[in-house]
Amino acid sequence: MAKKGILLVNLGTPDSPSTADVRRYLDEFLMDPRVIDVNAALRTFLVKALIVPFRAPKSAKLYKEIWDDTTGSPLKYYSILQRDALQQRLGDEYMVELAMRYQNPSIEQALDNLKNALVDSVQVIPLFPQYASASTGSVYEKVMRLMKDWPTPPPVSFVNSFYDDDLVIKTFAENARKYDIASYDHILFSFHGLPQRQLVKADHTHKHCLKVADCCQTINDNNKFCYSAQSYHTAKLIAAELNIAKADYTVCFQSRLGNDPWVQPYTSEVIHKLAKEGKKRLLVFCPAFVADCLETVYEVTEEYGAEFKALGGEDVQLVESLNDSPIFIDALERMVRNN
Repeated sequence: MAKKGILLVNLGTPDSPSTADVRRYLDEFLMDPRVIDVNAALRTFLVKALIVPFRAPKSAKLYKEIWDDTTGSPLKYYSILQRDALQQRLGDEYMVELAMRYQNPSIEQALDNLKNALVDSVQVIPLFPQYASASTGSVYEKVMRLMKDWPTPPPVSFVNSFYDDDLVIKTFAENARKYDIASYDHILFSFHGLPQRQLVKADHTHKHCLKVADCCQTINDNNKFCYSAQSYHTAKLIAAELNIAKADYTVCFQSRLGNDPWVQPYTSEVIHKLAKEGKKRLLVFCPAFVADCLETVYEVTEEYGAEFKALGGEDVQLVESLNDSPIFIDALERMVRNN
C-alpha cells in the first residue's frame, strides 16, 4: 500500500565541530541567495573572502562547547527524536523523513527515499514556527527545484508557519513552568534576527513595513506574512498563556551579521538596558527554534549570560525549546492529519 510522505526540514548543522566541517556548513548556508540577499558577485566576495575564513574557526570552537561525543549537535539530536516520535504516532500509513536545509541529512537524500518508497503524496513541514524567506522560503525553493525533475511528482503540500499553534504555545509555556517565573525580574522573547531589508521585501503593499508606527506589534492583513509580526504574536500568546503582563516582557532579536540594520531591538542592547535598570534575573524564551542549538544553548546561556553578569546581573535562564516534548509531537501530528 502506498504511503503518505512527510518531510521535516530544519536549518542544519555541521557534520562535526571541526573547522573544515563548520566551514563547509557556513559556506553552503551563507551562499544561499535567500540568506544573504545581495547580488551574486557581492555575496560570493563577502562569504568566500570575508565571512567564512574568519568565522569558521571561531564557530568551530563554539560548536565544540555544545557538541556531545555520543549524540553530536543538539539540533540534529532533537530533530531525530522529533522524526522518530512523529513516525511512531502516525503509524505505517506514513513515511517520515528528516532533512536539513544545509548539510546532512540532505533534502536530496530524503526526497529520494520518499520517491523510492513510491509515496502517493509529500507534505513538507519546515521546522520554523515563523515564516521567513531565508528559512521556510528557502526550503520551499529547494524542494520544488529538486522535485520539478521527477517524471511523475506526487501532490506536494507545505506548512507555511505555525507561530500561533496553540499546542506549540502550550509547549513553550509548560517548559517555562519548570521555573519560578515570578522570581525573575524580566522576561525576554529573543528571536533569531533578519536584515530589515528582508522584512521590507515581504511587505507586498509597500506601505506598511517600517512606515507605520509599531508596524509589527499586531498581526493584520498587511503584515500577516511578516517574520517580525509573527514573532511578536508568538510572544504575545505565550505571555497570555502564562499571565505575564506586557510591561514584564520584551521582544528582541539576536544573531545579527554584518553592518546593515537588522530587526530591532537587538537582544544585546536590551540586556544592557535591563542591567542599567537594576534587573538581576532574566528568563529567556527563544521561540524561533523548535530544537535547542548553538543560538540557544551557547549564545543565550553562555554569551548573553556572561554579558549580563559583567553588567551587574546575576542570572540568565534559558527556557528549553520544544525539543522532544510530547505536546509538540501532538502539534506535528495534527499538522499532518489536518492537511
